[in-house]
Amino acid sequence: MMKVRPLQDRIIVQRIEALQKTESGIYIPDTAKEKPQEGKVISVGPGKLNENGSKIAPDVKAGDRVLFSKYAGTEVKIDGEELLIMREDDILGVLEN
Repeated sequence: MMKVRPLQDRIIVQRIEALQKTESGIYIPDTAKEKPQEGKVISVGPGKLNENGSKIAPDVKAGDRVLFSKYAGTEVKIDGEELLIMREDDILGVLEN
């Protein structure tokens, strides 16, 4: 299996698929579904450099569940798995229990 290490403030996210059935029991066909805006962080880069040259550590870590903007990141396929590579700025929030 190939490993990918994101650079700077980039983050690798795996989308979490939305439910295929509504609360009332209606099944949603694949053609009507939108891509989910929720995902699991797979890998995080070391951080962004500020104007002084020191690194700013990212606020998220591997394993976090996050919400991201609708058109965020670049979709890539690695070992048959679809992943998103995005900047930390594209993440809107971290989901906590």
